Amino acid sequence: MLYYSTNKKAPTATLEKAVVKGLAEDKGLYMPESIKPLPKDFFDNIEKLSFQEIAYTVADAFFGEDVEADALKKIVYDTLAFDCPVVPVTDTIYSLELFHGPTLAFKDVGARFMARLLQYFLKKEANGSQVNVLVATSGDTGSAVANGFLGVDGIHVYVLYPKGKVSAIQECQFTTLGKNITAIEVDGVFDDCQALVKAAFMDADLNKHMKLTSANSINVARFLPQSFYYFNAYARMKERMTANGNWNGNLVMCVPSGNFGNICSALFGHQMGLPIKRFIAANNANDIFYNYLKTGEYKPQPSIATLANAMDVGDPSNFARIYDLYKGDHKAITELISGATYKDEDIRKTMKACYAETKYVLDPHGACGYQALKDLLKPGEVGVFCETAHPAKFKEKVDEILGTDIDIPQRLQEFMKGTKQSVAMSKDFEEFKAYLLGQ
Repeated sequence: MLYYSTNKKAPTATLEKAVVKGLAEDKGLYMPESIKPLPKDFFDNIEKLSFQEIAYTVADAFFGEDVEADALKKIVYDTLAFDCPVVPVTDTIYSLELFHGPTLAFKDVGARFMARLLQYFLKKEANGSQVNVLVATSGDTGSAVANGFLGVDGIHVYVLYPKGKVSAIQECQFTTLGKNITAIEVDGVFDDCQALVKAAFMDADLNKHMKLTSANSINVARFLPQSFYYFNAYARMKERMTANGNWNGNLVMCVPSGNFGNICSALFGHQMGLPIKRFIAANNANDIFYNYLKTGEYKPQPSIATLANAMDVGDPSNFARIYDLYKGDHKAITELISGATYKDEDIRKTMKACYAETKYVLDPHGACGYQALKDLLKPGEVGVFCETAHPAKFKEKVDEILGTDIDIPQRLQEFMKGTKQSVAMSKDFEEFKAYLLGQ
């Protein structure tokens, strides 16, 4: 399958080029030329399939033309070496727990898939030249990508993160690894990190010096695999509610949203036939998309630091994909997607109320999703929200808000034993460029 740029000024690309390059020459994001609908019998029997079986079917529709079947199956099954279960929180609200992977965050799925797919393409290349992955992170992307690529031959990862704006536990997950992982501590906000990455892709000198790609959700190999767990969530909810005699198909999916790669993958799933009734994008105080839904005008703003730091994005890259997917039709977008926005005080209240009423511990991002369902679910609907990271990754905040002392999983404890290694950097592109040219 070929991939085109959302800016429509770059030549179409093969999957390999789209994955290796990350960003199109015209600074647009790659989109598949077609989205294959999955057959009705797949959805009729989806509750009988395992997570891996479902994911392979979806992956084959996206990537089957470009990756041998056995190799693709191995990539999918290796990626999903853990579950993403759906658990009840109230009678009508369920949590899709996406924190059971190696770094306890939803981005493990996309990062692990991309690492394996990129390695597949590198092995096919005769010259075997090193690929350098640039990734900007507002929290969980850095750890997921760093650990997904750790020790992978032929790949070096540079993680750019905003100084003082990720949690201590998040930071230790990508600054203590060494090997083929370099952490770059940028004196700025996430948007500055993302701007440095995008500028690097467009710089002719850097691209002559080294082969660059991105592992942010701008990369098709990062965001498309995230659709897997929406198909699985639908299957598990159908399985559970059919058994109870309560299945009516009125399923609403709520996604805490920052750079919008996660909800974008869900919308691609919907285009393939996934019968989710509607979607809710839950924002923190960075309400750019929420305002777009209300007004039809997209107005990026400088990001605001919040409790839900991984959603602190003032110019979400994947808005371009959503806009392109629906051909700029504001009515079509708002008929399928509604929005919600919550300030820090709202997030605190939600976390306290949920814990008091259900004993379920929300992280600040999941709290936005849970509250949006509380506020926007209609009679007869059942909602599933993404719990995007383990609450222990935000232990200080969670304990302070809930008055708890939540356990830190062993996997997180191991990261915390390492020594921080990072490169201090301003948000000036010339300094970043000079650093990369010296590598």
